[in-house]
Amino acid sequence: MSEKKLTSSRRHHLKSLILQIALNWIEQEKKENIAAKEAYMAEHCPAPEMSGDQSALMEYCKKLHALIDKIDEERYDIEAKVQKADKEIEDLRIKVVDLRGVKKPALKKVRMSADTMLKALLGSKHTVNMDLRSNLKQVKKEVKEEPTEAVGDWRKNIEDKADRKKMFESS
Repeated sequence: MSEKKLTSSRRHHLKSLILQIALNWIEQEKKENIAAKEAYMAEHCPAPEMSGDQSALMEYCKKLHALIDKIDEERYDIEAKVQKADKEIEDLRIKVVDLRGVKKPALKKVRMSADTMLKALLGSKHTVNMDLRSNLKQVKKEVKEEPTEAVGDWRKNIEDKADRKKMFESS
């Protein structure tokens, strides 16, 4: 089958058909929900009996209030359980973050003078001018003086070695 592109009118027509079908489904679902609610209410909440004297109606009201109190207690208990579970979830999330650790960026090497380092540590209010270099002991390089007689002239040393070589070759 060759694949053809849909024309815009055909695509619009199909889109409107799909929307109509979806609208019908939504309406049907709403009707089913209403019927389910009515069935549940009829099963769990029978119609009140208004016949009888005042003492019977008062007794009936007391029963209703007792049921309401019981439901409120259950709701409160469930709400407390949900809050406790939420708190536990939050604590576990914090533990996960702690265990995983926060990725720290690689530190850059920065050259700082001692004064700027102290300002960064102590803050800008404290001004400490400390010349650390002046407190250091100055070490002077001592120049080793070799006796000039021992060194001699390098040309003379080369000539002496050449003479020795000649002596070994001749013998």
